[in-house]
Amino acid sequence: MLRKRDLRRLTRGLRFRLTFSYALFFTLLLICTALLFRERLDSTLQKQEQDTLDEEWAAMKGYLRIEKAHEIDRDEKAFWYYDDEDPDETKIVYDLKSLSLIAGAQGNVIMDEDDHPAVSPGYRDNLGIDPPARIQARVKELLACKCSKTTWPVNSDGERFRVRAGIVWDQRHQLPYYVALGTPLSQYAKILRGFTWIFYLVIPGSLILGTALGWFMAGRALTPVKDVALAAQRISGSNLSLRIPTREAGDELDYLILTFNRMIERLEASFQQIKQFSTDVSHELRTPITAIRGQLEVALFTAQTTEAYREAMFNALQDIDRLSQIVRALLLLSQAESGQLVLQKSLIDLCEVASDLVDEFQIPAEEAGVRLRAHLPTRCSVEVDRVQIERMITNLLSNAIKFTPRGGEVRLSIQPDSSRIAIVVEDTGRGIATEHLSHIFDRFYRVPGSGTAPTPEQGLGLGLSFVAWIAKAHGATIDVDSTPGKGTRFTIRLRAPGLSSDTVELSVQPAARA
Repeated sequence: MLRKRDLRRLTRGLRFRLTFSYALFFTLLLICTALLFRERLDSTLQKQEQDTLDEEWAAMKGYLRIEKAHEIDRDEKAFWYYDDEDPDETKIVYDLKSLSLIAGAQGNVIMDEDDHPAVSPGYRDNLGIDPPARIQARVKELLACKCSKTTWPVNSDGERFRVRAGIVWDQRHQLPYYVALGTPLSQYAKILRGFTWIFYLVIPGSLILGTALGWFMAGRALTPVKDVALAAQRISGSNLSLRIPTREAGDELDYLILTFNRMIERLEASFQQIKQFSTDVSHELRTPITAIRGQLEVALFTAQTTEAYREAMFNALQDIDRLSQIVRALLLLSQAESGQLVLQKSLIDLCEVASDLVDEFQIPAEEAGVRLRAHLPTRCSVEVDRVQIERMITNLLSNAIKFTPRGGEVRLSIQPDSSRIAIVVEDTGRGIATEHLSHIFDRFYRVPGSGTAPTPEQGLGLGLSFVAWIAKAHGATIDVDSTPGKGTRFTIRLRAPGLSSDTVELSVQPAARA
């Protein structure tokens, strides 16, 4: 037996509410349909009964004659003229006489051809004979409107009849006579009762069957939703690779599953980013912190002079400064990758920006013994974040100069076409082996052979990570081509809203070395 809590949980479930809504709608639909059909059936049966009575009334006028049988008769009698050897006519007249009454204008029932009162036993037993005064009043009413009228009297047993009353004139003196023809509505009521019983029996059975079917279909339809809920319960920080397979039905449930899987992908990427950030921080901060601790400990236990203490403090401050650079770079990159760093785009002349950056790198290039050249159009408009684009080009030029040996060359060029601008930075340095190209944009990744100690000359290993993020944030693509011993070429392709069709060769030479 269901407990109250279980019953409350069942009634609040989506499956129960869907089934209840379906059952309620199905019930209302069946009831409305049944009532509509019953009303239609009632209207059709009434029309059929009315048409039958009209046909009988027209037939009565063809077969009935009111006239005298002999000259000695005082009053007219009702005669039915038909071929008694014709079974069809005989049946028609029999049906007409089975529920009929014929009276004179004074309200008295006249006689038939057999000298019997012209009222059928069925009429007399079920409807009774109206008093003469009432018949007189009806005669006057019918004569005034020159029409016939239909009534629906009910006998003592509750059975309804349809009676049509009108005026028939005799053939000789043109005197009015009151004629009433009736037909029982028992068959009509029987048909309606039969339909009503079918209605009472079929609708509950259909409702029970439909409810059971709705319960089954609702449970089947909600199965993928339950799978999503169960999968969500199993998800944890160490199990974000879980995915729910789609049913390949292309419906709303498949869309829900796809949306759920994409949400898990985003969560997995966020968790991975946090995990990677924690790993990077713990790895990169350990070295400078250890160095600072070692220097301070040496100064504390071995330093004897002021100069020794000063040197230890100077070295510690350098490591602290490097530590601060790492923390600032990591926080900035984390903000960028998590969407907290919003681009401030504006329309700038990229050629002007590139020319300024080349001028800034002249002194570092001269010190490294590297020739810096540029190939820039006269003008190149693009909508970007100026600060981030400058950071991207700066990181690429800095790496190119850093890893190009003396006597080498670094080239910066901007190559516009119909819809994009290509920023190309290439050098004649030592190059990067193919197996390392897929990792150079990872944080803190250093190509083996370039040194692993985080010295100022070798950088933090975050520059290309910034380049990758800036390109992605601007919807740009990055291609890297490198040949060991010959050099590396970085190509960033940006979307461009407007380009100058006039381009010129521009060579920026470093100043003469001392």
